[in-house]
Amino acid sequence: MKFPYDGNSSTYSSSAQLKKAEITDEEQVFINSGSGTDLRNLSKLIIPPLGSSGSNQTQNDSKGRIISSMDSRYRCWETLMVILVAYSVWVCPFEISFLDSSPNKELYIADIIVDIFFAVDIVLTFFVAYIDSRTQLLVTDSRKIATRYLSTWFLMDVASTIPFETVAFLITGRHQAGVSYSVLGMLRFWRLRRVKSFFTRIEKDIRFSYFWVRCARLLFVTLILAHCAGCLYYFLAVKYPHGGKTWIGSAIPNFKETSLWIRYISALYWSITTMTTVGYGDLHAVNTLEMVFIIFYMLFNLGLTAYIIGNMTNLVVEATRRTMEFRSSIEVASSFVSRNQLPPRLKDQILAYMCLRFKAESLNQQQLIEQLPKTLCKSIRQHLFMPTVEKVYLFKGVSREILLLLVADMKAEYIPPREDVIMHNEAPDDVYIIVSGEVEKIDCDKGKERVVWTFKSEDMLGEVGAFCSRPQISTYRTKTLSQLLRLKTSSLIEAMKMRQEDNVIMIKNFLQHHNKLKDLCLGDLFLEGGEEDGDLNMSINLLTVASTGNAAFLNELLKAGLDPDIGDSKGRTPLHIAASRGHEECVVVLLKHACNIHLKDMNGNTALWEAIAAKHHSIFTILYHWASISDSYIAGDLLCMAVRRNDLTVAKELLKRGLHVDSKDRHGLTAIQVAIAENHIDMVRLLLMNGAEANDTVKNKIPSVNLNDILQKREVGHRISMPDALDKDVLRRHENEQEHGGESFQGLCVPRVSIYKGHPLARRESHCTQPGRLIRLPNSLVELKNIAGKKFGFDATDALVVDGGGAEIDSIEVIRDNDKLFIVENPDYICNKTDKKQK
Repeated sequence: MKFPYDGNSSTYSSSAQLKKAEITDEEQVFINSGSGTDLRNLSKLIIPPLGSSGSNQTQNDSKGRIISSMDSRYRCWETLMVILVAYSVWVCPFEISFLDSSPNKELYIADIIVDIFFAVDIVLTFFVAYIDSRTQLLVTDSRKIATRYLSTWFLMDVASTIPFETVAFLITGRHQAGVSYSVLGMLRFWRLRRVKSFFTRIEKDIRFSYFWVRCARLLFVTLILAHCAGCLYYFLAVKYPHGGKTWIGSAIPNFKETSLWIRYISALYWSITTMTTVGYGDLHAVNTLEMVFIIFYMLFNLGLTAYIIGNMTNLVVEATRRTMEFRSSIEVASSFVSRNQLPPRLKDQILAYMCLRFKAESLNQQQLIEQLPKTLCKSIRQHLFMPTVEKVYLFKGVSREILLLLVADMKAEYIPPREDVIMHNEAPDDVYIIVSGEVEKIDCDKGKERVVWTFKSEDMLGEVGAFCSRPQISTYRTKTLSQLLRLKTSSLIEAMKMRQEDNVIMIKNFLQHHNKLKDLCLGDLFLEGGEEDGDLNMSINLLTVASTGNAAFLNELLKAGLDPDIGDSKGRTPLHIAASRGHEECVVVLLKHACNIHLKDMNGNTALWEAIAAKHHSIFTILYHWASISDSYIAGDLLCMAVRRNDLTVAKELLKRGLHVDSKDRHGLTAIQVAIAENHIDMVRLLLMNGAEANDTVKNKIPSVNLNDILQKREVGHRISMPDALDKDVLRRHENEQEHGGESFQGLCVPRVSIYKGHPLARRESHCTQPGRLIRLPNSLVELKNIAGKKFGFDATDALVVDGGGAEIDSIEVIRDNDKLFIVENPDYICNKTDKKQK
């Protein structure tokens, strides 16, 4: 799960600090799943600017003294300060109004203790990292923290903490009272901003009901205002020179002698009835000063009432749409996870994605970039991404033109911790560059996950699958919040094709990098003892690439200038390996790069032999076509080799593939001659059964062979049969891939027929045992007659070709594979004899 994003570069905290990253209080999100797993850390994420990494960010010289605002201990301290603020806001107006003449010793000591706590908080603030509102980055530079605090809230925090009455008591030695000290004491209300931040943070906490938290916030505001108004109204009554002509004096004569509790309740009662506009019956303004105060108080209440009603309306109707949508999505996700019993890792990933999307949506930078012209977007991406892309190992030495093309197609993504970027066996559609954060490479061994490597800034992911054109070999999972640049594999391949020089450079960078890393998955691609900076042919084993069937990777390596005929210690070339393993696509790639088909290994085997021995018939068909173009003796050489090795299986396969049984090798020998010379009786029988020319030599040299029986069996069809439409699909599939002037597949004539001399009726009457000939079916009937004439020693120009029933054949198209044909030398004689017999 990924969320695309764009941003700005800056110089702030390192990638290591991102592990404790956070967001502003206004955007703080706490998550607690229904199963009891605390996921609050998922929201403590700082989104770094695009293009910035840990190596480019300012390091903090006093890192040990800097306090993270998301530290659990500091959060407890903040909660304590909120409680003390609430106490100060309540007790300050109460002391000024009700205890002015007789200060309470316990409250006096408590005030001093609270002021000490706030003084300590001022000191701590100089060491608390903050979020830059412009860049959304965590600032950990102690100088910047101090400068910011001194220029903003420091003076007001100090003024709200100084105990002016205590200072005056220490100077004069007596308790001081007066309006001036009362006004200075009201500076403590500056601390209310902490309460606002506290409620804003709690509203995002899914563990608490948003409705009741919001109501509690409004109730707190209402009670504080009612308390302060009541205290101030009582203060006016106390300071008024005519005590009986006040709102409380007219209702309670000698009110100063009444209990403190009754006086406070009376003031609070008046404040609330006035605020709610219920009306007056017992307590009302008496003198002019009170009337003026009530006028302004009522005007203020109009705004307060509008604020409360507006908030309640928004709470009921809108319910703070974004937050509620976020909370709803979290609740739906939690319910989905619980209902389907998903594993904890998937649950964490889903909730982390929800948090990151909520945070990223507030920045809206991606929408801005999409609205800009294409050329401007390219310039922005070039400015943001180019410094990182230039440092990636794969692109070192690559021309700037290619880098600009690649950067223009890159997309930035923020991915939360413990998120799968690439999954095992996933299609290699994308490659990733790490800008910031850490990503782990995970292998699964017997169902157990094992971290084998950790990638950091400027590393690359997924390029192995892209180059090798195979599913991803491992799982890649983020360790921390990571910013990645995603590039389509197709875009990378297209860019490589534009300049051959850059293609070679990228291939070399890829091979050298993984050779240095001793990559566990690519380790078999490198020869032992190879020179690290020497010839690439010594550092890469093309044999292994061919054996794995990675045709796309093999093609790229050959484009980079590697020798396609490189051999191992046994003389086996990549073509040998691909042919024996059945990797047809690799065979085609090697042929396109002009490999030598006729090379032999130390055992004398060619790639053709490896293909037919392994019964990879489609590969044999392709190789035989290419070999027959340059070597007219290829059929005879293969048959004679099979005979010399007395390999009946290979000999049968060769005959099935349509090789002419009487083909001669480059020494002018046929397979039957070699079999007789080697005294391979079974091989002689096989060859004779499949149409080999029989003569007296067989009887003389191998008397154990019953030639007449073999010829009779051959006549009735006891021979190896050819499949219908042999390899026509293979030929058709590769016909368009030839790079040799559009040459067709010659030398491999698929259909074979048996041809006999004489009419079939005449042969049966005379019990003729003259053997026939097994030949490849030519392209025309005239050629068939010429071949038959040469085989049987007569001029067959005017002869007839008939089938087993005596029907004349006048077109080559009606003849099928394995048909028996008869060549009739004197058709008139046969017809007259047949007519006389019928009469």
